[in-house]
Amino acid sequence: MKIAILSGKGGTGKTTLATNLFKTKNQGILIDVDVEEPNSHLFLKPLILDRITIKKGYPVVDAAACTLCGACGDFCRYNAILPTKKKVLVYPELCHDCGGCQLVCPTNAIHYDKRTIGNVFSGKTESGLSVAYGDLLVGEVSGVHIIEHLREMTDQEPLVFIDSPPGTACSTVAAVEGVDYAIIAAEPTPFGVSDMKLVVEMLSGFSIPMGVVINKAGLGDQEIYEYCKEENLTILAEIPFSKAYAKSYASGKMLCDDFPEFRENMEEILDQIIKD
Repeated sequence: MKIAILSGKGGTGKTTLATNLFKTKNQGILIDVDVEEPNSHLFLKPLILDRITIKKGYPVVDAAACTLCGACGDFCRYNAILPTKKKVLVYPELCHDCGGCQLVCPTNAIHYDKRTIGNVFSGKTESGLSVAYGDLLVGEVSGVHIIEHLREMTDQEPLVFIDSPPGTACSTVAAVEGVDYAIIAAEPTPFGVSDMKLVVEMLSGFSIPMGVVINKAGLGDQEIYEYCKEENLTILAEIPFSKAYAKSYASGKMLCDDFPEFRENMEEILDQIIKD
C-alpha cells in the first residue's frame, strides 16, 4: 500500500504526519519526495548507506548540421530550445528531457547529453526502518526525475509512506501518481482551506481515495469542517494546537515518542486507512 501525505501549502504539518505515522506503524519504507526541501531525515535521523547521483538529459545542437528550420523550437512547449537567426539557444534547466526536439529535427542535428540535477540518499534508522529522500540541486527547476527514481526504488515495497511536495505542481502530481490513499494535512484557516481545495480537486481528478487531518485544531474557524462535509471528505483526526508539540518539533524530536496521545492519534489514522 502506498500512502501519500500532502498539503495545500508548506508548514501545515505534512512532514510531522508522515514521519510519525511511519514510526508508529514501524513497518515499510518512507520516501521524502519533497525534493526542494526534504526534511523527514532530520527527524528520523537515518544512517545514510547509499547515495545515487540523478542526471537528466538535455539537447545539444550540432551547428554544422542545423539548418535553423525552427522545428525544435516549435515543438518544445517549455522554451528549453530556441532557434534564432544565427544559432539555436539551449536552456538545459528548462528541458524536461522528453526527446521531442531530437525526434522532429529533420537533419539529425540534435543529440542528448546528461547533467546532474540532484541526489538520492537512502539509509536505515536506529530501529532498522528504511528511509530514502531526494535532494534537488539549487537552481534546478524540476525534481520530477528524482521523484520518479524514488518511486521506482520502492515500486515493489508492500508499504510505502510518501512525504510529498506541498501544492499541486508537477512534482506533487508525480508524487501521488498511483498511490492507494492520500492524507491531506490542513489548517482550519481561510488560507488553509483555500489551498486544500486545490489539492482535493487534483486528487479527485486521479480518483485517489483521501482523508483529512486537521492540524492546529482549535485555531481558525469552521470553514474546513463545512467544506469536508460538503465534499464528503473523511476527517481522519484533529491535532490540537499545542506549544508543547511545537517545542518538541523545533528540537527535532518525534511527537509520537514524547506524547502518548499523539501516538494514539497516529494509530487511529492508520487503523482507518490500512487493512490488515
